[in-house]
Amino acid sequence: MLLPQNHTERFDLNHELHARPFAELRPPARASYLALLAGEATKPVEQQCLAALCARYGRPPPSIADNHFNADLGPFQIKWERHTEFTSYTFLGNAPLTLPSAFADPVIDQVPQEWLAGLPGTVIAAAHVAVLPAAAGPPPTEEIAPLFGGNNVVGARIGEGAGAAYTDFRIHGDGFSRFVIFDVRLTSRQAGRMLQRLLEIETYLMQALLAFPLARGLLPELAASDRRLVEITTRMADAVPADEPALLDQLTRLAAGIEHSVSSTHYRFGAARAYYALVEGRIAELREMRIEGVQTFREFTERRLAPAMSTCESAARLQSALSERIHRASQLLRTRVEVTREQQNQALLASMDRRARLQLRLQQTVEGLSVAAVTYYAVGLIGYLAKAGKTLGVALNPDLVMAAAVPLVALLAALGVRHIRRTVSRDSAR
Repeated sequence: MLLPQNHTERFDLNHELHARPFAELRPPARASYLALLAGEATKPVEQQCLAALCARYGRPPPSIADNHFNADLGPFQIKWERHTEFTSYTFLGNAPLTLPSAFADPVIDQVPQEWLAGLPGTVIAAAHVAVLPAAAGPPPTEEIAPLFGGNNVVGARIGEGAGAAYTDFRIHGDGFSRFVIFDVRLTSRQAGRMLQRLLEIETYLMQALLAFPLARGLLPELAASDRRLVEITTRMADAVPADEPALLDQLTRLAAGIEHSVSSTHYRFGAARAYYALVEGRIAELREMRIEGVQTFREFTERRLAPAMSTCESAARLQSALSERIHRASQLLRTRVEVTREQQNQALLASMDRRARLQLRLQQTVEGLSVAAVTYYAVGLIGYLAKAGKTLGVALNPDLVMAAAVPLVALLAALGVRHIRRTVSRDSAR
């Protein structure tokens, strides 16, 4: 069948739908889990480490293009997943287990220690998981509590009663937290899904909490910036035009500091919201049922994680509100500066108008003096001509000739000056 051309990313997107398959678990089973914060630049190093581990056990290396990898290496199975901000390694193994020895021999002890030490990144979450059969139902909580060193236990029936899970969400002396899953009637794939959801809850919870120290350290800075803004706006109310440039400079510096704060924390706060939503989603997928006297996973996160996320949201809202208030104050101050500038411009234009009128009057005075001067000199020349004619025998009275010439010369001089002024004005208008 001839079809239109496929979208360039169609097969990659379909592949992504089926990426990171769940492991199949058949109790009794153990799992050890590591989540390492690592940037995109460490991906080649991670793949080199996986290739070296596979070569050690005679298995083919992972594909370079994939972001997940599963392999049975004999003593244990490994599951590697590459996420946006972290990489996870899950080591699985089957061995006879009893409740008292659930964490006595973790599967990670079978992984080459020098290989573990060479993994890139820093540990953000680590956990041991024991999966035990419990066809008759999970044992009493009193028998499970010693596995967690006497800490308060969090747990619930999961899968609508098909299993049960317990943890204390604490890091124990070996640097790992602990989970116990009891298989009442879980299928192997269902058990694998529950294992992954519990490990993801642990990881996403820690990832969400990365924003909490940032928010807690940011709140005093925001409070100080808020007080500074109040001081500036208070001074604005009584400021004179001479103070406005300095106030505007202070507001600009304050705005720059807040915008730097927003840009440096925006990603982390946004990621915290996303991880918090993932935690809530994974808990919903557990389909919890309460165990009498035991705090559920949802209750634990609502009591412990929700306040931290509220602090992060509060810091983000304060940043946004402070940025908007600074923007409004800056706009108000700029408006005042522009009004002051317009008033100065109007005063300057009025001054220029007065100067133009004075200049016009002076010009008119000069023009009158020019007409008088031209008339004076022209009449004098005419008088010299009349005297010369009288000397030559022409019957002329020089005084009468000069007197008669004064009005005519004055009129001609005035018309000439007027013509010159109009010509100059017309050329200037062009």
